[in-house]
Amino acid sequence: MSCLVTIQDYALRSIGFGERLLPRSDFTLCQQVTLIGSGMIWNVYFGAIALATGFVLAVALAMGKTARTAFLRKPAEWTIFVFRGSPLFIQFFFAYFLFLSLKGQIAFFDPFTAAWLGALIVLFLNTAAYSGEIFYGALRSIPRGDMEAAEAYGITGFTKFRRITFPTMLRLAWPAYTNEAIFLFHATTLVYFSGFPAWQQQGDALYYAKYFADKTFNPFVPYPILAGYFILLTLAIVGIFSLASKRLNRHLPRAAQRRLRFRPNFLR
Repeated sequence: MSCLVTIQDYALRSIGFGERLLPRSDFTLCQQVTLIGSGMIWNVYFGAIALATGFVLAVALAMGKTARTAFLRKPAEWTIFVFRGSPLFIQFFFAYFLFLSLKGQIAFFDPFTAAWLGALIVLFLNTAAYSGEIFYGALRSIPRGDMEAAEAYGITGFTKFRRITFPTMLRLAWPAYTNEAIFLFHATTLVYFSGFPAWQQQGDALYYAKYFADKTFNPFVPYPILAGYFILLTLAIVGIFSLASKRLNRHLPRAAQRRLRFRPNFLR
């Protein structure tokens, strides 16, 4: 089997297109690269959707934590505390068995035991909690003079938030938020090892890497391939967030603009 045929058969296998049976023996390098790359589709799906939806909740949590009324502040504080204080793997574990116990009793929860929805909800809440704390710190760091200047010009209420508070918060939080985005995409590898089953062996990149490692008894080929894919994904994330950072800082003098640098977090 040529490499081109392998790519045609397995490039989209993780989302249900192409050859259904996995190779059983005589594994080639092309098969491993293609199938692990196919699994990356799920990693990108989980990370991109969770990051986009979690951003909205993160801003709400940050604003809620700065609220003066306990009715708004306490739920935000406890949400951030619970999801930052417990391991992500345990969150996947409990969420799956919660959805599994509700399945059959309430029809609405039937799809939640599937990874594409149930695991996505856990990632959404987890990244929202971490990002919410990042945005909260940025809100606390906004220079008071900026707020006073806005009020002196008669800018108050939602207009002040939209034109002054929100852009300044993003500019201050962006480097740390970039690291959170990178960690989120790396954390997607936990989905299929935490209870959520892979339907018809349609798993993520780590699922296929583990399959080849178990079959060949040689982890030194599939896992470096997996690492290479995530390095490329990380470079793409850094590039996209760097463009956004330039947009956020476009009003500053060039000498005052901080260059966004990739600083990996080995421990969260």
